[in-house]
Amino acid sequence: MKRILVTGGTVFASRYIAEYYVKNGYEVYVLNRNTKEQSKGVKLIQADRHNIGKVLQNIHFDIVIDNAYTSYDVSLLLNALNDYDDYIFISSSAVYSECSPQPFEENTPLNVNKFWGKYGMDKIEAEKTLLERKPNAYILRPPYLYGQMNNIYREAFVFDCALADRKFYLPKDGEMKLQFFHIHDLCRFIDILVKNKPKQHIFNVGNKEVVSIREWVELCYHIVGKTVEFINVYENVEQRNYFSFYDYEYYLDVSKQYSLMKEVKPLSEGLKESFEWYQHNIDKVNKKPFFKYIDNNMV
Repeated sequence: MKRILVTGGTVFASRYIAEYYVKNGYEVYVLNRNTKEQSKGVKLIQADRHNIGKVLQNIHFDIVIDNAYTSYDVSLLLNALNDYDDYIFISSSAVYSECSPQPFEENTPLNVNKFWGKYGMDKIEAEKTLLERKPNAYILRPPYLYGQMNNIYREAFVFDCALADRKFYLPKDGEMKLQFFHIHDLCRFIDILVKNKPKQHIFNVGNKEVVSIREWVELCYHIVGKTVEFINVYENVEQRNYFSFYDYEYYLDVSKQYSLMKEVKPLSEGLKESFEWYQHNIDKVNKKPFFKYIDNNMV
């Protein structure tokens, strides 16, 4: 039985990853402060990652899956680990500047992105520190992750609009493109990395097909069993006040991922799973006041 350490393990990506490996028969340890409900089947290592101490010193991990935000986070974890094999770091597409040519490739120079700001720069520094100390680590750069356990108010916002029979305020003509990656496919790709040990160590990951905002919203409404009526917003209104995404279109080249993993979950199937989960977990999503802003400023 392989032993895995997942940092966090209580919300969205890290929680899904932990439960995925529990279901697949791994011995799964999660490192967190124990301030949220723990998943069934995991083994809790209760500690603040900024003050880990010696709790990891006597445990061998076959795989470490880290969701660190900063270089400091990475350094502290590496200092605390004593015996481990593979290290998988979940980075972000936010490491690419909006000014760079698209689609972004893995060798595109990393730089500040005005939409992601400090978050993206912190991920850049975290990657750099990791590769300096653990050159054989694998780094994954996803676009927008979605799926069950997503606590970010993205697809859930559209589901709420559909459930309430609201008209949908669509940014401009709705043709801005979005790129997604299902959290289950992220786990599947980690499996492939650990099994095949490819020479390449940095991968963009995501669906190769992009989708327009309009198509994405229509699909979410359809899954709820509703038909959407759009109101186009052409006025100079900050998009993030009434919609889940920045006014920023980008596209990752994921050909290297597809050379190792030929198929991904269709967006329609993934969103259906998201809605089924959301119906029973409405309280687990961090909702933003989009409705309030729309009703007070746009109706």
